[in-house]
Amino acid sequence: MDFVLVELNLYLNTHPDDLQAIEQFNKLTQERTGIANEYQLLYGPLQNFGRSYSKYPWEWSQSPWPWQV
Repeated sequence: MDFVLVELNLYLNTHPDDLQAIEQFNKLTQERTGIANEYQLLYGPLQNFGRSYSKYPWEWSQSPWPWQV
């Protein structure tokens, strides 16, 4: 999902008036947010520096790491 969003982001940098691409980007962003939230509830945070919450105790030092799931 992140790969597709990065590619759409790059495309939209050069095609800012493509409404269909913007709509697809926004729809996939919403879907990605839901998927990421589900994952984080089960396995812990995906992103650091204030982009993901942590339960107690601090989860960043706990496995599994995202690439191990």
